[in-house]
Amino acid sequence: MANLSDIQIKSWIKNKVHFEGKSDGGGLYLSYRKTFTTPVFIFRYRFSGKQQKMKIGSYGDMSLADARKQCKELKALVSLGHDVASEKQARKSEAVAKIQAKENTFTAGQLADKYFNDQILGNWKHPNIIRAKIEKDIKPYIGNMAVDDVKPMHIDEILKTVVSRGAPTVANDVLRILKKMFDYAIKRHIVRYNPASAFNTADAGGREKARERALSHEELILFFEAMRKAKGFSQVNQITIHLLLILGVRKNELCQARREDFNLKDGVWSLVSSKTGTLIKIPLSTQAVSLLTDLMSLTEESEWILPARKAQDRRLPYISESTLNVALKKVLNCLPNTEAFTIHDFRRTARTHIEALGFPPHIGERCLNHKIKGVEGIYNQYDYYDERAKALQALADFMEVCKGNTQLNIIPFRKKTG
Repeated sequence: MANLSDIQIKSWIKNKVHFEGKSDGGGLYLSYRKTFTTPVFIFRYRFSGKQQKMKIGSYGDMSLADARKQCKELKALVSLGHDVASEKQARKSEAVAKIQAKENTFTAGQLADKYFNDQILGNWKHPNIIRAKIEKDIKPYIGNMAVDDVKPMHIDEILKTVVSRGAPTVANDVLRILKKMFDYAIKRHIVRYNPASAFNTADAGGREKARERALSHEELILFFEAMRKAKGFSQVNQITIHLLLILGVRKNELCQARREDFNLKDGVWSLVSSKTGTLIKIPLSTQAVSLLTDLMSLTEESEWILPARKAQDRRLPYISESTLNVALKKVLNCLPNTEAFTIHDFRRTARTHIEALGFPPHIGERCLNHKIKGVEGIYNQYDYYDERAKALQALADFMEVCKGNTQLNIIPFRKKTG
């Protein structure tokens, strides 16, 4: 017969009547010590001749009726030979062990961070290029996995995903990072094998072939017209693309440029080459100065001329290179009958038209910040600044005509003859 009632329990709580244990019968007890904020239900039983007990729940979280029901179920288990209190403690210990193991697990994301901090940061001129690929193409797929759980199938999935979005060269870069990252982990006794070791470029983006694409005069006219028509193609995108066409620099060099790098009064950009790490003084044409002035007025609150955009992941303070790729696709949609091209093809386009304007090959190479090859390049340390200034101004004038300014008269450069 039950000895407890809800009315009685509530009265004890109201009057703060504390006690060690009051029986309800069938092994169910209610305990209300001074240290308890609310009474608790206890199940007492004998197992192997020894008295055992276990907490069922607290009054309020569990009703008296539910406590009686659970007590009957536990009593039935004891009759079948179960030491319910010990088994509960074992389950609790196992759950705690799993939680602790999970907390102590070294994840692939942590490995990527450790590899970046130890091997890339401080050793690379532009570490954010590697950081961007880690954050975009590695962490979202294996970042939360334990390093020991990363298998070749996961590496394969990452590479296929990158290739499927139309970025084969990025897939090759990601594979190189993964290989080096897990090699680093092996040397630090973090893992025993490299899950990326069996893969090569054929499994990623394939062998990278030298591109030959350059936009012709007619294609540039259509391209500028398409930029004006493309939906969702912002003014910042138009200025940025125009600058890439008339400066001939690499995409990441412009994306990562700071305001302090530019002296617009004297028309000079102090650029640290992303390839060689050397300082290069780039002469700015009148058009480049005007475009940069407009660009800086649109992004006046940032130290970067192309700061990260509102909808973009803010892991980088400046726009990611993929931002311009996405913008270019909007323009290409307006050029259905034109052979596809990439932003990197703008460098070849600039180089091609500089030479077409009559400037000698070595000036075109220096305008792209390429070193002069061979013995001449070793002994000839002349910077060709003035010649580059003329070439880049002529290129900017040519692009202005392609854009639609027909009042400019482009006079081809000619070498002086004896």
